[in-house]
Amino acid sequence: MHLRSGLLLLLVSAGVWSVPIDRNEVHQDAKDDGQEENMDTGLYYDRYLREVIEVLETDPHFREKLQTANTEDIKNGRLSKELDLVSHNVRTRLDELKRQEVSRLRMLLKAKLDSTNTQTGVQMDHASLLKQFEHLDPHNQNTFEAKDLELLISTATKDLENYDAERHEEFKRYEMLKEHERREYLKSLDQEKREKEEKRMQELKEKHRQHPKVNAPGSVAQLREVWEETDGLDPKEFNPKTFFKLHDTNEDGVLDEQELEALFTKELEKVYDPKNEEDDMMEMEEERLRMREDVMKNVDTNKDRLVSLEEFLKSTEKKEFNNPREWETLDAKSLYTEEELQRFEAELRDKEEELKKRAETLHQEQELLKERGKALEAQRREYQQAVLEMSQRQKERQAADGQPPAGPRGELQFQPPKAEDKAGKVAVEAEVQNHLPAEPPQNLPTHT
Repeated sequence: MHLRSGLLLLLVSAGVWSVPIDRNEVHQDAKDDGQEENMDTGLYYDRYLREVIEVLETDPHFREKLQTANTEDIKNGRLSKELDLVSHNVRTRLDELKRQEVSRLRMLLKAKLDSTNTQTGVQMDHASLLKQFEHLDPHNQNTFEAKDLELLISTATKDLENYDAERHEEFKRYEMLKEHERREYLKSLDQEKREKEEKRMQELKEKHRQHPKVNAPGSVAQLREVWEETDGLDPKEFNPKTFFKLHDTNEDGVLDEQELEALFTKELEKVYDPKNEEDDMMEMEEERLRMREDVMKNVDTNKDRLVSLEEFLKSTEKKEFNNPREWETLDAKSLYTEEELQRFEAELRDKEEELKKRAETLHQEQELLKERGKALEAQRREYQQAVLEMSQRQKERQAADGQPPAGPRGELQFQPPKAEDKAGKVAVEAEVQNHLPAEPPQNLPTHT
């Protein structure tokens, strides 16, 4: 097995991904092929996890320790103490990554609180709220320490070990929702149409079941089919070692989960066709997941969720490899009981009722806003009418008092004097002159 990133090995043990040691070479190959590596774990802290790994891999000392560590050492967090020996530059970059992650989590918390209307008027205690996130130390929000690495490893391992189980549960709910919608649709029809539709659905179900035999994944029949139809080789010359190397597409010495799942495509195409109404592609992906789990259960002896060449060759020596059972597809088994379906439908009714209440509340709030808007519009119109009436009364008073009319803003406008006004002014001035003495008095007595 080629050397690989030790820290990624811990994620491999939890079913994530693997990357060869020479990252530059791998990235160049990916660019040459026009492909990108798919490293998304599905975790809400996936980006933070990948960035921490990438930074740690740049430190020669930490890289060397990882190459010599076993899976349990990594999973148990025993390598966390090595963080104290990495370079200052690496520690600085890790600190910055942690601060960015804390900032992102704070934004998530704020958005969550805002959406539930619980944040109004309340001072958020970020340190307390951040405790719900287990992949970092919330008490120290500025620097990346050994505890952060230990928490990141343990949380990722735990979360990813439950990933497949959560996918199965999600698919189960999907199937129950389909059955619920089918029953509700049939209820909406009259008896004649309902009987006709039930018959059509049953025919589609039977048509889906009429597919060729599906070989058990990982069996000689299944692998030889890939060897012949995908690889274009003579089935009589089937060689397990050559087969392994052909399908170790990244040449890292192991078959990871993606490489294994690619082997099942031919078997799945026997059952599922996207052009057929009776075939559900969601069911096909669930079938693929079940096949991969079955192979891992029988071949992956060290439970690191990778199939090494040694494990693969040993599996070809087992009796089950040459005499496998026929694979039981999803259409041959029931995924849920009637009781489980009834509980699921009760949940749907509760959620529907809750949504109705929320919709009614929103409708009432909308109507209230409309009424307030109408009241504000009426007030605006009343104000405009009052202003117009006040301006008109002012003009009328000014006209009655002989004042010049007000301007557009209420100011008095200049009016030139009329002819009769000028004649009157001249007569008044003449009358005043007739009553004045011809000369001012002379020699008035003075006081000493």
